[in-house]
Amino acid sequence: MRTPLLLALALLALLAACGEKPSTGWTGYAEAELVYIAPPVAGRLTTLAVRSGEAVTAGQALFELDATPELAADAEARARAQSAQAQAENTDKGRRTPELAVTRAQLEQARAAERLAGLDLKRQQELLSQGFVAPARVDDAATALAQARARVAELDAAMQVGRLPAREDERAAARALAEAAQSSRAQAAWRVEQKRQAAPMTARVEDVFLRPGEWVAAGQPVLALLPPAHRKARFYVPQSAVGGLKLDAPVTLHCDGCGVAIAARISFIASGPEYTPPVIYSNQQRDKLVFLVEARPVKAEDAERLHPGQPLDVTP
Repeated sequence: MRTPLLLALALLALLAACGEKPSTGWTGYAEAELVYIAPPVAGRLTTLAVRSGEAVTAGQALFELDATPELAADAEARARAQSAQAQAENTDKGRRTPELAVTRAQLEQARAAERLAGLDLKRQQELLSQGFVAPARVDDAATALAQARARVAELDAAMQVGRLPAREDERAAARALAEAAQSSRAQAAWRVEQKRQAAPMTARVEDVFLRPGEWVAAGQPVLALLPPAHRKARFYVPQSAVGGLKLDAPVTLHCDGCGVAIAARISFIASGPEYTPPVIYSNQQRDKLVFLVEARPVKAEDAERLHPGQPLDVTP
């Protein structure tokens, strides 16, 4: 009687042991780090060049906003910049050639008047020596000569000044205004460029949030991209095993329908523990002290086989 009972108990124990699979890894899930594409300026969405699930390459056009106000502002800024630049260049130049020609002609007239006044003074001095004129006539001729010489000096100085550029302070102020206008032009051109957004990297369009005709606020995402390198595995390791893991250590990812296992490397190990994972895929994980660990596939083509939220088995 006792022997059959012992055999039955041993058989039950063996069956129970066979029903429990030895744990050689950890459970987790795939997660994605989305890249949200948002314009830094506001506007109405006019063109949407992609759709959800579509693969895009770096530099490919994604969407475009109405740029009418920005184009007008850019044209105004460009005109202001040209005007300021012309004014700055004008301060580096002297008077125009026709203006200098007028001053030069006046200078020649003054020199002729000076020669005439000199001859008149000499004649009056000769007449005075002969007693034909009063001394006052000589004084008048000398005064006229002095005035003629002063006029020549004045026009000669005007010619020299006409060839000079503006004063250094004025030139510096003009250059500063030109630089400010160029900066304003660059800002306006940048706003026009930001109305057209392109893919910053090769990725897949994960979701589209707005449609043509809708208003887009500055910084509001229009769509989300999922690059291959932004897919990763998140799993939880018991505190008894986390001490043996290191960054860049190799692990293997297994999932239903993924085909062959995916080679990955550990990219993150949490410094603090958690008591309950946010998603439970195995009853063995309940009420255990675990640490969050992340791993990224080694090859980009393997990363594309992971789908966000997909359950994973991870083995070291």
